[in-house]
Amino acid sequence: QLQNINNMQDSYRFLTAKDSINARKAALLAFVLMLIGPAIWFLPPWVTAVMYPDAATVHAAELGKKAADAVYLVFVENAMPVGMVGLLMSAVFAATMSSMDSGLNRNSGIFVRNFYAPIIDKKADDKKLMRVSQLVTMCFGGLIILVALFINSLRGLSLFDAMMYVSTLLQMPILVPLFFGIFIKKTPDWAAWATLVVGIVVSYLVSFVITADVVANWLNLETPFTGREAKDLKVLLGIMGHLFITGGFFCLTTKFYKAPVGERKQELTEFWDDVATPVIEEAGQDEYDRQQRNMLGKLILVFGALVTLMVLIPNPFWGRMAFVFCGAVIVTVGSLLLKSAKQADKLTASTAS
Repeated sequence: QLQNINNMQDSYRFLTAKDSINARKAALLAFVLMLIGPAIWFLPPWVTAVMYPDAATVHAAELGKKAADAVYLVFVENAMPVGMVGLLMSAVFAATMSSMDSGLNRNSGIFVRNFYAPIIDKKADDKKLMRVSQLVTMCFGGLIILVALFINSLRGLSLFDAMMYVSTLLQMPILVPLFFGIFIKKTPDWAAWATLVVGIVVSYLVSFVITADVVANWLNLETPFTGREAKDLKVLLGIMGHLFITGGFFCLTTKFYKAPVGERKQELTEFWDDVATPVIEEAGQDEYDRQQRNMLGKLILVFGALVTLMVLIPNPFWGRMAFVFCGAVIVTVGSLLLKSAKQADKLTASTAS
């Protein structure tokens, strides 16, 4: 996560903060949440494994070898009140959409601004670029759907393993130069692309050459790795390979660095100056923030009230209290946002008077 969030590609998320101070606060909040998150994410499957030993086979008829992906569903079905499955699905779709829409916009923007505009159509106006961006977004969305269908067709590969492989073997070769490049600036212009090629080779070796059986032979193990151990080993080898080999190659490219001259020197100087320049809050930004908090607080209050109404679903007392708790948490967040908006409004009014 340290590498996935803090790199030149995903740094756009900090641009949504109103200034550099709030961007740092957002980064710190993400850091704290990422420390807490794994315990929350993995607690349900851990509990399910203890309470329901056959959880990995409950939905085998529908999912086959991927039945283990349904452990969250088994947990909710057996340990949660009636109606919680719907709330779980709503949260899953909301979390997916919140990441997917920003990812699609980011990728289409990168393609249009860094490839289409400067190479294919240098004279395109903003209206045409917008149309091209919409078309590219649709194409990227279709590709994502096709990839999802392909992953679903791999009956022997669980969703968790698929995500680990994608992030380790496919994403890391791209992220290594984007992450290392923030700190190591004196590299030749070809360093990023060359590092990507090296990363692809490393991923290929880990995927098809240095298999679990090969490692077992190297270590002279009498008992081969289990299926679970083999999958974990592939992820571990991918992480270590990209950290030391791919990252090491990027560092070694500094030996071929030559100080840029002319137009290229000016481009790099302006770029790093922009990166180092702190963003200062613009005049009137507080009013926009107050309006956003006010609107968002009201929406969250409505959502909290709707969740609380799920207490009417026939459930035992503890089940009804579960919905009361969920609704109370949501309503509390909405109330705090509204309170903050009102305090900002009073402060603005007193300052104006």
